[in-house]
Amino acid sequence: MKARPARVVWTRPGGPAATAGVAAGDVLLRVNGAAPRDYIDYRYLTAEPRVALTVRKPAGSVRRVVIEKEEDEDLGLRFVEDVFDGVRTCCNRCPFCFVSQLPKGLRPALYVRDDDYRLSFLHGNFITLTNLTPADRRRIVRYHLSPLYVSVHATQPDARRRLFGRSTPDPRHEMARLAARGIEFHTQIVVCPGVNDGEHLEQTVTELAALHPGVRSVGVVPVGITKHRNGLPRLRRVTARIAGELVSRVQSWQRLFRKRLGSRFVFAADELYLLSEAPIPARAHYEGLWQLGNGIGCARLFLDEVAHLRRVALAVPLSVVLVTGEMAVGMVRLLAEKLTAAGSLTARVCPVPNRLLGSSVTTAGLLAGWDIARAAGKLPRPDVVIVPATAVREGEGFLDGLRVEELASRLGTKVLIAAGPRAAVAALQEHARQRGAT
Repeated sequence: MKARPARVVWTRPGGPAATAGVAAGDVLLRVNGAAPRDYIDYRYLTAEPRVALTVRKPAGSVRRVVIEKEEDEDLGLRFVEDVFDGVRTCCNRCPFCFVSQLPKGLRPALYVRDDDYRLSFLHGNFITLTNLTPADRRRIVRYHLSPLYVSVHATQPDARRRLFGRSTPDPRHEMARLAARGIEFHTQIVVCPGVNDGEHLEQTVTELAALHPGVRSVGVVPVGITKHRNGLPRLRRVTARIAGELVSRVQSWQRLFRKRLGSRFVFAADELYLLSEAPIPARAHYEGLWQLGNGIGCARLFLDEVAHLRRVALAVPLSVVLVTGEMAVGMVRLLAEKLTAAGSLTARVCPVPNRLLGSSVTTAGLLAGWDIARAAGKLPRPDVVIVPATAVREGEGFLDGLRVEELASRLGTKVLIAAGPRAAVAALQEHARQRGAT
């Protein structure tokens, strides 16, 4: 991906940078005379108590500002992108790559096959370690960019060749070398039935466990298959039966590794529990919640938030529709029941079939705005529609590009974005307060 300037998208009110006159729309050119390559450089260069910034204003003028602050104090800037010199992209040809399974016309960022260790450190993106340079390794160690998130999928050469579309080096050697320098890893195995399950999966997990504690965790995740696979090798999806077998196998490993490593080490994706209708484990089961961004532990946090919700008091009565993907309908119904029991709310669930990507894609985070509009538009118009935050990217809208305000206009009602049950209640209370004040 081509280089992008370090354009400021937000400044913290009252922060050191805002006080010095840096504003949204400015482009950061240099810090103490050096051009930062990414957010990592930026934070390293701005750690000193006296920082000189060179910025270019939207009108084109270049200005130098000097900021004095506490050592390591954050300047309070957020950028459009966290990588300024171009995102490192993937050189593999994985048959299950989700980017290859997307239709045209979605958000442009969705088509970037990032494989950048910096985004792995900053945002938990999974990388393959197949494109690291010696300079990258030195920088990872120098800045202690830990933990990193690595897609392993398999450790056997033949299975890796099928999964990556080419011969790739065994990632264990790279992880072991970096682990010896203090870098930790969280890994994932995307299970493709018939390719890397069964004995392959057993061997991969066992060999990754040999790298503990450098490798802190392994996430077992089902392959995602959309209806847009023209020209790609055929893959089998993970059925309810296979999901149940994977959950049982993970539980068996966890009992073994708790005794051997002092950690459960291997964790099954929420989707496997929901697909097989297995009970969601308790919060303690997930230990450090290391792979929340990989859909591991989110269901338990959601259920715990629902369980701990107190009676919801609203300034005015409201009717609400709770949008969700088909996979989580049961959990969201529990939330709807809890809200309705409060008396001042009438809540109903709107499961949204994924027409854009296909019926096998059932997670809320991959819902298209127009699919939500179609499904919610069939229900009696509520006062509020609540959409899960995982379905929306700030500043870009839904994955099909529809904006939240466009969805609200289409539905003729207020649309709120919430990151969980507590956030949903807070948003409803604030909306009710505003309505009651008018």
